[in-house]
Amino acid sequence: MIDRIEIKNLAKESLKGNWGIAIGSFLLYSILFSALSSTGIGGFIVGFLVAGYISVYMSLIRTKTAKLEMLFSGCKNFVTNFLAYFLVQIFTVLWSLLFIIPGIVKSISYSQTMYILNDHPEMSATEAITESRKMMNGHKMEYFVLMLSFFGWAILSMLTFGILLLYVSPYMQATFAAYYEKLKEQPVLENV
Repeated sequence: MIDRIEIKNLAKESLKGNWGIAIGSFLLYSILFSALSSTGIGGFIVGFLVAGYISVYMSLIRTKTAKLEMLFSGCKNFVTNFLAYFLVQIFTVLWSLLFIIPGIVKSISYSQTMYILNDHPEMSATEAITESRKMMNGHKMEYFVLMLSFFGWAILSMLTFGILLLYVSPYMQATFAAYYEKLKEQPVLENV
């Protein structure tokens, strides 16, 4: 069991003195993601950008430092990041066609894929997806509750016309990066 309060505290600690890079990377990521996604094919190639964004927050959690250039680090492994992101999106949509609940469960199962590729760029996209599924065995409800813990922040962000996202999004990303760090220390459970 991963302590939600502990990882949220780790996230807050990693952001101390790093709000400039956290907000800057969030803004640049949001602008680029939106611009690429608005093009017909762009929505499918943003995997490298997602990988870079994750890299920024992994660095903040691990070393308490990061650079804006890290946002483009996903370009080094462009094809694998592209395939991993694309496959996760396709698999999630296909599971969602069965019903919304299987889609949510599978999206949680695949949630660690890009973090795994950040640590293991030698892995293929399907290997990282499989590893994510294994890592999330026994942790899906825990991760779901972690996501739900940001629901109030999401509502407040809407009430402030998105301005609060300058705080909430970095805090969420740092929390999910801290979760991955704790998750990889856990023993992998067989199919639960």
